[in-house]
Amino acid sequence: MTPAKLPPVRKAVIAVAGFGTRFLPITKASPKEMLPIIDKPIVQYIAEELHDAGIKEIILVTNWQKKSVEDHFDPSFELEHQLLAQGKKALVQQMKQISKLAKFVYVRQIEGYGNALPLITAQDLIGNEPFIYAFGDDLVKSKISFSKQLIDTYRKHHCSIIGVQEVDSKEVSKYGIVKLRSDTPFLEDIVEKPSPQQAPSHLASFGRYLFTPDIFRALKQTRHGKDNEFWTADAIKHLIKIAPVVTRKVVGGKWLTTGDPASYLATIIEYALDQPQLRQQLINRFANRK
Repeated sequence: MTPAKLPPVRKAVIAVAGFGTRFLPITKASPKEMLPIIDKPIVQYIAEELHDAGIKEIILVTNWQKKSVEDHFDPSFELEHQLLAQGKKALVQQMKQISKLAKFVYVRQIEGYGNALPLITAQDLIGNEPFIYAFGDDLVKSKISFSKQLIDTYRKHHCSIIGVQEVDSKEVSKYGIVKLRSDTPFLEDIVEKPSPQQAPSHLASFGRYLFTPDIFRALKQTRHGKDNEFWTADAIKHLIKIAPVVTRKVVGGKWLTTGDPASYLATIIEYALDQPQLRQQLINRFANRK
């Protein structure tokens, strides 16, 4: 396919249908994706990354527990009116910008478990075009939107792209670990949560993908895997049999997961240290702590 005929990437899917059990009891009534990183919820950072990459439509795959996610991206006329009455025009503009990040579409996840199910759920809304797929608990803190980096790589290779990052050998058993074809960025295999001895590399796949419609052909061949769940890694194993897949490392930043309490707190600190005033306050508060 020539670059001139390459379909544009206009849509994205964010998976927010999990129950956040590692954060109970706070996630009993509040979605994990709405946990704050300083003054914004996790899911807003992802939506902003997608917006900065030129994505026009964001499909959020939800469950019955996620109404506050939908409310967050809806306009809030009552709040805006109250802020205007208080003379807080800058805050009004900030609130309005949230609902203007993209066209937001919501769909309830079909029955079952696994991080590939949101793809199956959103298939009819995606249609026959490439799209970004993001896990709702993975952030990529980078100078250039990582979704834009994925799109740039897609324009070069004209195929599906998966985000990867080096991890310590002690961490490989937590992630899907990729095996590359010789000294190229092309994917040869992906192993879900291998032991350090079985890991083909230290390159972990994380929750940022750019998929062509070939992924839906691969999903039809995918069966229940580990813990009787549908896994994206298993779908990618089928995908590489029918189409090339390229890996993309984060340039000018890094992947930060919020999937467990320790990682979530570390992510908050990463973002706080980027804000000069907060950074100095943290240094002052903890410098002499024993």
